[in-house]
Amino acid sequence: MRLTQEPTQVLLVFAKDDGQSDALWWACERAGFRCNVARTPESAVECFLDKHHEIVVIDGRPSRYFEAEAVCRLIRATKPSEHTVILAVVPQIPSDQEEPSVLPLLCSGFSRRFMENTSVSACYNELIQIEHIEVRSQFKLRACNSVFTALEHCQEAVEITSEDHVIQYVNPAFERMMGFHKGELIGKELTEFSKSDKNCADLLESINTCIKKGKEWQGIYYARRKSGDSIQQHVKITPVIGQGGKIRHFVAIKRPHCDSNRQVHKISRDERCCGENAQSDCNSLRHKDRRKESVDVRSISSRSSDAPSLQTRRYSSMARIHSMTIEAPITKVINIINAAQESSPVTVAEALDRVLEILRTTELYSPQLGSKEDDPHTNDLVGGLMSDGLRRLSGNEYVFSKSSFQNMSQSQLAVPVPLTDVPASIAEILNKEEDWDFSILELEAATHKRPLTYLGLKIFANFGVCEFLNCSESMLRSWLQMIEANYHASNSYHNSTHAADVLHATAYFLRKDKVKGSLDQLDEIASLLAATVHDVDHPGRTNSFLCNAGSELAILYNDTAVLESHHAALAFQLTVRDNKCNIFKNMERTQFRTLRQAIIDMVLATEMTRHFEHVNKFVNSINKPMAAIEESSSNSDGSDCEGQASMRNSPENRLLIKRMMIKCADVANPCRPLELCIEWAGRISEEYFAQTDEEKRQGLPVVMPVFDRNTCSIPKSQISFIDYFITDMFHAWDGKNTHKSSHAVWGQSWAGG
Repeated sequence: MRLTQEPTQVLLVFAKDDGQSDALWWACERAGFRCNVARTPESAVECFLDKHHEIVVIDGRPSRYFEAEAVCRLIRATKPSEHTVILAVVPQIPSDQEEPSVLPLLCSGFSRRFMENTSVSACYNELIQIEHIEVRSQFKLRACNSVFTALEHCQEAVEITSEDHVIQYVNPAFERMMGFHKGELIGKELTEFSKSDKNCADLLESINTCIKKGKEWQGIYYARRKSGDSIQQHVKITPVIGQGGKIRHFVAIKRPHCDSNRQVHKISRDERCCGENAQSDCNSLRHKDRRKESVDVRSISSRSSDAPSLQTRRYSSMARIHSMTIEAPITKVINIINAAQESSPVTVAEALDRVLEILRTTELYSPQLGSKEDDPHTNDLVGGLMSDGLRRLSGNEYVFSKSSFQNMSQSQLAVPVPLTDVPASIAEILNKEEDWDFSILELEAATHKRPLTYLGLKIFANFGVCEFLNCSESMLRSWLQMIEANYHASNSYHNSTHAADVLHATAYFLRKDKVKGSLDQLDEIASLLAATVHDVDHPGRTNSFLCNAGSELAILYNDTAVLESHHAALAFQLTVRDNKCNIFKNMERTQFRTLRQAIIDMVLATEMTRHFEHVNKFVNSINKPMAAIEESSSNSDGSDCEGQASMRNSPENRLLIKRMMIKCADVANPCRPLELCIEWAGRISEEYFAQTDEEKRQGLPVVMPVFDRNTCSIPKSQISFIDYFITDMFHAWDGKNTHKSSHAVWGQSWAGG
């Protein structure tokens, strides 16, 4: 039995894979749940007994493999299933049929049903609702017996009262301390018991004023025992906030006060319960803010500034038991700032209010142009690359062209050439592929605009891609040719030469020691494959254009990361469509899913609307902590390479490294030798010119007016792009912003870039 809420575990019981099981699997991935799959009733019970899943989803559609009700009864017969939510997937009901009763399912032990729906979003919403409502409630119920057992055996006296101060629970320690039996206390109001006259006159009033505001009170209090004598106690009273922010209970934790261990508590002048002449014990009270919006008892834990002790650790343990909801990191930050405001001067509190306003916006990582807002090139680039466009203003539609591969037979593709049989002229160019100054344009000319296949064969061989994927070299060649065929050669920029250029930069970065030491082989293979497919079937138009034109893809992907979603989806569709090109077919299922998720994540990271989010996360999560570790080790005349390595190798930071790497590789043109930089600048400008021309022809909003072929200054547009997007990102990748003493931390030193 788990009392802490770790990632929710889900068991899928499906006899075979189909669209529904896949949708549920990916929904679990999106929600961060751990997922297992069972094919038979026996394996389902065995897996459930081993993992104790919080959610079990059973395929309840007609099947010749097993009966869903029988599987549910088998699981319900086990002891761990008492707090498990079991979901039945049932077929859709035709509109002309009456909906059947759910009673048979409920009688079999199911908690609820789910109408068959292969949408990942629908499955995700269902699982999230179950987790938020039923699973969390089950966690609390599961913990009740343990919590009360702990209360019964703890050494501190615990008293729980209602919001009206009616006693509802006391533990044995309280009975021993006060001399009462719980039968004499429960159900009675606190006012019915006599008070000690040793407390200062207004102490009770101060305590009530404090806790009624939802604040915790802590201090010294004299209580009267049943025998009539007074006992000095150290008391902490915590309000329990329920739904709607209303106080539901008060929890008082009491222990005998010992003068030799007296603690001094800080209080503000407006929170004192006694005057200057009152006894010193009254001055030891302290109270704190509680979150009004909390739905459960987060306020149990002590956050005093006193030295840590066994007692405070016990309070923290109680807090963890009671705190059964998941709180987002940004919510924690906001709560800390809210708490700090209470005791801050007015000027500081006002400044924190402005901070909170910023934190509550959804555009945390989107910078304001500031001094650059008068630069039309920057404005147009930001508008065109970092937004999803305006809504469609006319009836014109831009219909996305079908994949070129769909209309191309296998015979139209050139016969794959083994790497050993590559023509000498091409082989000579490829020999320089490990250099940063490698000219992809030379390879483009030598291969008649098919550089991706040849460069891919060379790089993939160096990184052992065939061995990792367990596929033959001929299959990999076929796959590379198929992917290259689906890049549009008619595009001046977003063609297979650009893909090959990004692949080259990615491979270059992967060979650097810091990157190599941070990523495992699966990360490397995923990075190379993502670079290869990251712009497949690109139409030579921006996301904003497609959204404004009401294109099929914009509608399909809800105007969100339209092209990047298409590139990732199409890459896998093309791969699995032809068995001769399916480089993933021999992979183990779990490993394939991990690889697939990594590729998708990297391709989506190339979408520019989240550019500054990715860069800032990389700087704050990797560069700054690494600089702090190195600075600390240099001050202590030591080295902390292990600390840096372990930080970089965490799953979260590896994800940030891969995203940052493909982003830098995708826009590395300004960092290439000058002749390459100028050529690429001309190519991307030509694409933007063509887009502006088409927007004018179709009567669509012109998202980048500065890219008019008759008036645009290409050098100025490139300088704006470099200033706004490139410089900070490559400084972060190079480690210069936060770590000036370390040269070329991630990539190379971009001298002259």
